[in-house]
Amino acid sequence: MSLQNSSEDKIQVIRTQPDQSLGCSIIDKDGREVPITEDMIQQACSELEKRLVKPAEQE
Repeated sequence: MSLQNSSEDKIQVIRTQPDQSLGCSIIDKDGREVPITEDMIQQACSELEKRLVKPAEQE
């Protein structure tokens, strides 16, 4: 997903199993491995889009 795409350009990801793993994890502050979920990625992308500053228009 590109931050330059509009919200209408979102790509739908279809998994054969509803809770299928993305195959990646993070280590939390207690040293535990936490699987990264689709929701975590979508939330991070949404936060980035909110903070995106559009470049000034060229004249």
